[in-house]
Amino acid sequence: MKQTLSIIIASAVLCAAAFAQAGKKPMNIIFILADDHRYDAMGFMNKIKGLQTPGMDKMASEGAHIKNAFVSTALCSPSRASILTGQYAHTHTVVDNDAPLPANLRFFPQYMQQSGYQTAFLGKWHMGNTDDSPQPGFDYWLSFQGQGVYYTPTFNINGKRIQQPEGSYITDLLTEHAIDWLNKRDKNKPFFVYLSHKGVHAEFQPVKRHEGKYAKLPVVCPPSMYLTATDSSKLFGVVTPPTTKVNYAGIPQWVRKQRYSWHGVDYMYHGAIPFDDFYHRYLETLQSVDESIEKVMAWVKQQGLQNNTMIVYMGDNGFSFGEHGLIDKRHAYEESMRVPLLVWAPGMVKPGSVIGQVVMNVDLAPTFLELANIARPSQMQGHSFTNLLQGEQAGWKRDKVFYEYYWESSFPQTPTTFAARSDRYKYIYYQGVWDTNELFDLQNDPYEMNNLIRDPAYRQIGLALKDELFKWLQETNGLQIPLKKTINNRGDNLYRGSY
Repeated sequence: MKQTLSIIIASAVLCAAAFAQAGKKPMNIIFILADDHRYDAMGFMNKIKGLQTPGMDKMASEGAHIKNAFVSTALCSPSRASILTGQYAHTHTVVDNDAPLPANLRFFPQYMQQSGYQTAFLGKWHMGNTDDSPQPGFDYWLSFQGQGVYYTPTFNINGKRIQQPEGSYITDLLTEHAIDWLNKRDKNKPFFVYLSHKGVHAEFQPVKRHEGKYAKLPVVCPPSMYLTATDSSKLFGVVTPPTTKVNYAGIPQWVRKQRYSWHGVDYMYHGAIPFDDFYHRYLETLQSVDESIEKVMAWVKQQGLQNNTMIVYMGDNGFSFGEHGLIDKRHAYEESMRVPLLVWAPGMVKPGSVIGQVVMNVDLAPTFLELANIARPSQMQGHSFTNLLQGEQAGWKRDKVFYEYYWESSFPQTPTTFAARSDRYKYIYYQGVWDTNELFDLQNDPYEMNNLIRDPAYRQIGLALKDELFKWLQETNGLQIPLKKTINNRGDNLYRGSY
């Protein structure tokens, strides 16, 4: 009994010492992650006229909008693994949605839990060989299998599967369970909540109260959607004419061929849904995610915790709506690799802050750990952006985005892709296909329609970015493409035999 008591006292002392580091009180953190939310689909961005997102707008006006936020891989599982580990995909090796989760990975909530934080995970996990089983680092667990369903889901709550009420909607349920856990928490300890929404993943299904809300909203297609008059037999929505030069010869063959495919505008989901309906249902499904943000913010204020609580909202990757004739993500174009990132922390972040520095998903874990007074583990490849949130820009270590995507047998139309993006130029390198690489001047060509890779005037810029890309891969041990034995053999019967 005495020995047990001594252990308890020693643990309490260690926790207190950790919390007292640098004289800072650890921050409560609520991290809200959306699925497939592109960076400009927020009301205050004024990109989609008529879109209403009061929750996101309030986060931006009362907190910070990190306008140059990117993911290192625009795909669910790799991006989520990068968030949890602070590592690039070639390091954590969860390179696609089926790649097994290595046993030696360590997630940042594990460090927080060991330092005395109460931790909770609610929502979509979706990584490789894991299903909905509880994962390390969380005191409370609520998840579902695979992509889940929008209506009447089954939740695994702390290891027990429980069918939810008939007609219940997943975004509402996750938010309600998160607030319920917060109300029941130990109020003497700091907390970390990871609220991971299914919305707005395809196939889009808005909650009934939002069905039809945007049915009459004009669909304005990007200028890169129809680059020639013969690209499609039907023009969807209002076509925005190109305002910059279009280099038709510079369009890679894989992009041309993907137009008429599962992820192309001319045969999207094999003709299962018209483009206009697809566009509207995405925006309607997003509404409940925005409401979730509002409810969480309201709870923090009601509890009087705003001075020591941070809410972070992010998308796990972007999403294409016709750019280059594509839908979905995976590729290295802006609408795929760029994501929304909002930070609300009244006790720390100046209202209305707009942060222009490049921040990536691998930077979240080091940031959360610093806010918890925990030193960054050596295996993490990201950097804490706490100083940026406090208005201190000097010393920020990231001025470029490095991107990687690995070919998947389930969706073989998109090749293995690497990219390096500066504040003005982007170089895209395709591996394993006989095709053209790409170089864009983002300042003069924001829709990436004029491939400069063969323009002699830009040769040195392209070569310099290529050198930096391969330097990054070499320095981070990424020159060997991780080959993983996957569990889900979708497509194998069609292309490579039965097993």
